[in-house]
Amino acid sequence: MINPETIWRDLSAVREKGPLVHNITNFVVMNVTANALLALGASPIMAHATGELDELLGIVSALVLNIGTLDSGWIEIMGTAAALAGKRGVPIVLDPVGAGASRLRTETSLALIQMQRPAILRANPSEILALAGASGVTKGVDSTHRPDEAEEAARSLAQKMNCAVVASGAVDFLTDGTTDVRISGGSPLMPRITGMGCTSSALVGAFAAVATSPLEAAAAGMAVMKVAAEMAAEKSSGPGTQQLYFLDALHGITKEDLVRRLKIS
Repeated sequence: MINPETIWRDLSAVREKGPLVHNITNFVVMNVTANALLALGASPIMAHATGELDELLGIVSALVLNIGTLDSGWIEIMGTAAALAGKRGVPIVLDPVGAGASRLRTETSLALIQMQRPAILRANPSEILALAGASGVTKGVDSTHRPDEAEEAARSLAQKMNCAVVASGAVDFLTDGTTDVRISGGSPLMPRITGMGCTSSALVGAFAAVATSPLEAAAAGMAVMKVAAEMAAEKSSGPGTQQLYFLDALHGITKEDLVRRLKIS
């Protein structure tokens, strides 16, 4: 059962243990996601040198792969990291940014999945549809579909890949192919801030290091995003201050905040 109690337990574990989360992510969001992980209580590392991957994958608690600024070098690095994580039992969160926008992005995402099954796939609905082979054309890296339009595709991917899948949006849809979870709330300002989807993937990575299942980790990460965004919106006057107060909310979120604000079914 995923509820405010289980999410608070996992958030407390992140704050207590400070899991080291290895992010091979895009240049646009490195600073944003590193700050969010620190505010949550986790410890980020943003390293992508091939020569140190073997050592780093021996000490990290989770690996987040984000293909936002993709090129041939990054593809090779991500493949190596995924293989090493698989050997060491390190949970992988895959964020297939822009899958469906280009053949390279779609094929790279599918190749990474085939190489090493992720514990969690976090994507927008259009990216999920693209990976499932449906009509998932994106507007750059933005979704042109609602999460409810990708529910069937998400379940299919979860069953095929034996992992948790998140279709994020105004109402996040999460599934492991058997159990479905929906989380609503947040703030309409969040899509106006660079890297918020990528940030949710990073936070899910932190929870993957402590939760009892991939679906629980995904739910905890997305729930904390929604609640923190809602808390920030009550103080902010626009996207700039929303991002500022969002980090403060991540840092200070309490059990009472989760119980009072979380909208999960």
